[in-house]
Amino acid sequence: MTDPLPRLTDSEKITINLGPVDLGRIDLLVQEGYYSNRSDFIRTAIRNQLAAEGAAVQQSVARHTLELGLRDLARAELEQIRAAGEVLHLRVLGLVRIAPDVSADLARAAIGSITVLGTLQAPPAIRAALKDRIR
Repeated sequence: MTDPLPRLTDSEKITINLGPVDLGRIDLLVQEGYYSNRSDFIRTAIRNQLAAEGAAVQQSVARHTLELGLRDLARAELEQIRAAGEVLHLRVLGLVRIAPDVSADLARAAIGSITVLGTLQAPPAIRAALKDRIR
């Protein structure tokens, strides 16, 4: 039996440290109704900064030949790669999901390296099998 994938969420939890003055200013904006809560303010600020740096992100994606978005790795695709004697080297900005029916042996045979700037969702057995190949 394969391990189930973790429940897919549309966000990741992060922790940040803020000084009391910055936090107070955020709380004031929340209190005044500009934002529904602290998280709403922080998400909005991050989105605005990412939009402002959009050209730099796109240039970096192109320079590093990163795939952008969601990359699903299904058993059939990995079996084809293995049968062709090829090895997959993935670089993804976003989310990589490895299907729960992929065996650890198949993953090791078909995946040479995997770099994810974002989130990797894979069963624990796959993570363990690829631990020296995940960056």
